[in-house]
Amino acid sequence: MQEYGHCKAGRGIRILIFSSFIISYYFFHCFEFYWVGLVFMKEIKDIKLGKNMAVKELAKQLGDSGFQAQNLGKAIDIIKEMIRNDAAIFLSFTSNMTASGLRGVIISMIKSGKIKAIVTSSGSIDEDIIRAKLPYLQGSFEADDAKLGKEGINRMGNIFVPNDRYQYLEEFSLNALEEIYKEKKSFTPSELLEKIGKKIEGQSFIKAAAEINVPIYCPGITDGAFGMQLAFFKKKHNDFEIDVLSDFNNIINQAMQYEKTAGIILGGGIAKHHTIISNLMNNGFDYAVYVNSSSPYRGSLSSATTEEAKSWGKVKEDAKSITIHGDASIIFPLLVAPIEEFL
Repeated sequence: MQEYGHCKAGRGIRILIFSSFIISYYFFHCFEFYWVGLVFMKEIKDIKLGKNMAVKELAKQLGDSGFQAQNLGKAIDIIKEMIRNDAAIFLSFTSNMTASGLRGVIISMIKSGKIKAIVTSSGSIDEDIIRAKLPYLQGSFEADDAKLGKEGINRMGNIFVPNDRYQYLEEFSLNALEEIYKEKKSFTPSELLEKIGKKIEGQSFIKAAAEINVPIYCPGITDGAFGMQLAFFKKKHNDFEIDVLSDFNNIINQAMQYEKTAGIILGGGIAKHHTIISNLMNNGFDYAVYVNSSSPYRGSLSSATTEEAKSWGKVKEDAKSITIHGDASIIFPLLVAPIEEFL
């Protein structure tokens, strides 16, 4: 009887194992997952285009394919999760992003109320103030630059910026600074940009942030045309001060007040590093999505991936993170369009 009991128990275990295998097979087959060793993997699908296809559907199909398109799909899922889990999102971008059409995407994200802080470079301030009033022009990467220089046109890739745009920036900056200076003499960059935003007319990310009290941190605020105007203004008003160190404390303190933080970072440079190092004291980002076009094999900060940031503690070891390698002017709209909370 004892041996019979053992046989019966053994048969029951075998049936349970076999049943579990069958259930697992049909479950993962239906959802197009496959066993590879001990790991479940999704099937690569062909992209099927259709008339009047929504961007959301295209992005979904890209995520089901390979290479950087697959990373795009993963990034969309990570952003949806960071929003769902109420992580505080820090948005970082370089100045060339605002010179392009991406500025409209950035403004939409700010107005959604999901962005808690912005970190950018000084050139973004130039581009935003100018483009709120005067357009940039479509040009060519292969233009004759010597000829453009003689004609008073500055080239930024295939974007042309006539000199009169910077003349407008000088006039606007001088008038705005004179008014702001009457209120007080010392500002952090984020305080100053909030004041500037309230004086901009037209579409502007600085204005959009000022309207809902989203701080814009600009650690290298002197490194651009707007920064030059600050330097010239100080020559006239020696007691005028920009307090960058206090703003560094402000962004660190802001990061530390949240239970979870997330970074969406376009490009590299000072904006990228200021964003990730400000979260170091909070043990790093819980979520991170990078978009850049640089090779990670040269050891530069700009090209470093989210995985490399984990070695520094700037992104948590168990963080949901991904790096998309490619042109942000194409990738970023596809990344944001499926996120209904940003629209």
